[in-house]
Amino acid sequence: MSTIKAVAARAGVSTATVSRALSNPEIVQPETRARVQEAIEALHYAPNHAAKSLRMLRTSKIMVMVPDVSNPFFSEVLRGAEEAAQAAGHSVLLGDTRGDESREAQYAEMLLRKEADGLIFLGHRMPPSLARVVAARGAQAPLVNACDFSAEHGVAGVHIDNARAAAEAMGLLYSMGHCRVGVIAGPLESHLTRERLAGVRRAAVAAGAERGLAVVHADYTIESGLQETTRLLAAAGRPSAVFCFSDEIAVGALSACRARGVACPAGLSIVGFDDVRYARFLDPPLTTVRQPMAEIGRTAVKLLLDILAGEPAPAEPVTLAHELVVRASTGPAA
Repeated sequence: MSTIKAVAARAGVSTATVSRALSNPEIVQPETRARVQEAIEALHYAPNHAAKSLRMLRTSKIMVMVPDVSNPFFSEVLRGAEEAAQAAGHSVLLGDTRGDESREAQYAEMLLRKEADGLIFLGHRMPPSLARVVAARGAQAPLVNACDFSAEHGVAGVHIDNARAAAEAMGLLYSMGHCRVGVIAGPLESHLTRERLAGVRRAAVAAGAERGLAVVHADYTIESGLQETTRLLAAAGRPSAVFCFSDEIAVGALSACRARGVACPAGLSIVGFDDVRYARFLDPPLTTVRQPMAEIGRTAVKLLLDILAGEPAPAEPVTLAHELVVRASTGPAA
């Protein structure tokens, strides 16, 4: 009897591709499917139906892909996801992608090999192999996009209204008399970054302060916050306030102020985003946009489990409430 290895060798593909062509043909390119089918017929290959039936059983596992597991924002989202998964009798597999596309593709393959029943991704990219699943199954694909949600992916999702949240943060600074505001945003390829920038610009237009806006881009780390705030403080006509797109960036901004002898908020008001658990313990305590981190994780799991149970996926993403939390890192413009 021919083996799957023989079929793969004749078709010039991997055994995993042969397996996918048999179990999920819709996610395999038509040309590849044709080569696999030709090899199966030529070699008279008969799949092991007992093994196939085992593969079709549910694993009761959910994969969660995280851009940076060391970021305290994502740790809270993961906590909520695991709570909801365990309550439903599922376990969570963690994939720390570190923003690397090859790692994202590796974790996506785990779903395609049925090592998990579904996948939640918290970043802005969806691996091409998963895009083929969506093309075949639409919103009923066992995928959920949380946090950095983009409707372009065509899957269920959960997020907050990032544009509105950013506009509220900027509105606070303008209400305090800050006309020159620096914005330390995330990478432009992120849909979340673009949404928040839209809110920033909307608030600047409403306040008539577009000319005083200085936008720079960084990653969501303390180090990048330190570096970009240092540059803003050294620039001519430096800002009197900085809006950071994460609390980690804001921690770097506070560090830059200390290094240059700039008092916060007297010399520079600082606003963060997320309200991670240490934000209120900083010196000064951080004004920030609070995201319902654990609830994002719980909602993402519920959406995924509903899809796995055959429930229709919601036509629109779930939008959770945010809150602008005002603390001592912001004050009137000098």
